[in-house]
Amino acid sequence: MEPAAAPASPASPDGGHAAGTVRRRQYAALGLTFAAYAAFHASRKPPSIVKAVLSAEWAPFTGPEGTHHLGELDVAFLAAYAAAMFAAGHLADRADLRVLLSAAMLASGAASAALGAAYFLGVHSLPFFLAAQVASGVVQSAGWPCVVAVVGNWFGHASRRGTIMGVWNSHTSVGNIAGSVLAAAVLEFGWGWSFLVPAFVIAALGGVVLVFLVAHPGDAGLDLDAMEVEMSGDGGEEVELLVEDKKDVEVDDDGELELEMGSQLPRAIGFLEAWRLPGVAEYAFCLFFSKLVAYTFLYWLPFYIRNNAVAGQFLSHKASGILSIVFDIGGVLGGVSAGFLSDAIGARAITSALFLLLSIPALILYRTFGSISMHHNVALMFISGYFVNGPYSLITTAVATDLGTQDAIKGNSRALATVSAIIDGTGSVGAALGPLLTGYISTRGWNSVFFMLIVSISLALVFLIRIARGEIVAKIGARR
Repeated sequence: MEPAAAPASPASPDGGHAAGTVRRRQYAALGLTFAAYAAFHASRKPPSIVKAVLSAEWAPFTGPEGTHHLGELDVAFLAAYAAAMFAAGHLADRADLRVLLSAAMLASGAASAALGAAYFLGVHSLPFFLAAQVASGVVQSAGWPCVVAVVGNWFGHASRRGTIMGVWNSHTSVGNIAGSVLAAAVLEFGWGWSFLVPAFVIAALGGVVLVFLVAHPGDAGLDLDAMEVEMSGDGGEEVELLVEDKKDVEVDDDGELELEMGSQLPRAIGFLEAWRLPGVAEYAFCLFFSKLVAYTFLYWLPFYIRNNAVAGQFLSHKASGILSIVFDIGGVLGGVSAGFLSDAIGARAITSALFLLLSIPALILYRTFGSISMHHNVALMFISGYFVNGPYSLITTAVATDLGTQDAIKGNSRALATVSAIIDGTGSVGAALGPLLTGYISTRGWNSVFFMLIVSISLALVFLIRIARGEIVAKIGARR
């Protein structure tokens, strides 16, 4: 089923109608992919919200080995997600993105619902929980390559890509916030509801995506290779027709651009070929360590808050889950700021390195002074989220899009999903490792966990040194 194209009015001589058509389609694609991936993250949040309840009340997560099993539950999802991500990127470059994305959302809803059903059915089998998490990880892996490819299709020509991607990638933190609020709000009725409510949300949105998403400009009769779509400095769009070969591009009676039948899409790039593209390996391994830190907070922050007194008092399960969204609120602003700054100075690696460097003292301050009062806790948690999520957001969006559409592959847009999957898939291996290690290291004390996080950030910085140095040299050379 293809989404219906909106009727078009007659074109104006200056191409104004074509500009309006592109703007509407871009905003629709941006909004739908934002909502879709926010729903993915919302459905990942319940395990962290119910973690403290499971460790206290639900076998096999009670007792001395309980935190180990909780860490294994996290790694089951994240390891499956990381392993399947590489194949998902290949698939997304070749499949119908709209259908693949909606199918992944519906399947993710089913996997989350299965975990919720364990509460109502009285399931206490660790293999069941692990199997459900593996299934969830596999189907969710298709989400990221799909949404990045769709946004890349529509915004590949945007001059302020970092800002656009920074705003758009706030879906990660918005989804975490929504998932935390939903899961915590219904936790008092039984932890099973904390899974079922987000499951319904992502499944319902999957149906919306299937009906309304236009994944590629060509599906709407538009050819952005013949148009330069730029975001102007004041937030408005400027659309200039750059039709060089009128054999390939035509304007129909309704004013929409169309490719002739003879036009061909570029070939999809190979997996190893994508790894050899300039900058891909460095950013992939940088994301390995930065995502390790971000996902440790994603899966363990509510548990950490619940088990560490603030101003001498321990918070409830629900209050801990709600308070943890402050980290994600900081992450929203951090991602937008990193994208804006990287556009302003024209240097993605320098921006990422700056945020990573400042996240080290932010984490030290949060661990040292976060327990003094609620005000200290909220302020320092916000700052930590701001700096931790900034580079994570930038690398997974604007950087991946830059690398997937660089001159080395002659603007081959079909490489974008593969490059995005390589970068995010490598990062997801780190994301799987962080929560697993935390489950074991936390038994020795939380200072050891924070030391692990700081070491990871330092290693992420190491992988950016060569690219950041190149950006600095280029900036100095440009001023001479």
